[in-house]
Amino acid sequence: MKSLLIYLALFAGQASTMQDRPVVRLPHSQSAITYDLGGDLIELINAPKVIQLPRTIPATDSQGNPWAIDVKNLGPAGVTILGKAPFSVQVNVGQTVHIKSNGKSYSSGR
Repeated sequence: MKSLLIYLALFAGQASTMQDRPVVRLPHSQSAITYDLGGDLIELINAPKVIQLPRTIPATDSQGNPWAIDVKNLGPAGVTILGKAPFSVQVNVGQTVHIKSNGKSYSSGR
């Protein structure tokens, strides 16, 4: 019984953490991620093959935190995300990629 209560408490804690981060579904006709989406989880569904990051590389988001996004591709095809050269990352179906910037360049992690 104690184990069940511990698991429920852990699950509730994780659920509340996940709700803190806004989830934005990028419209299928939009081929750019804008500055104001910094800090968000961006879901792609029926997205264009290529999506551009902000041309001017942001250093911080609207909350003053280092600019970063997570991009989750829900399909049906892979998407390439391009930033200021030479940044490019492929996001395959079912994959989530973390993209961050330092104000001078973009970098990604999976």
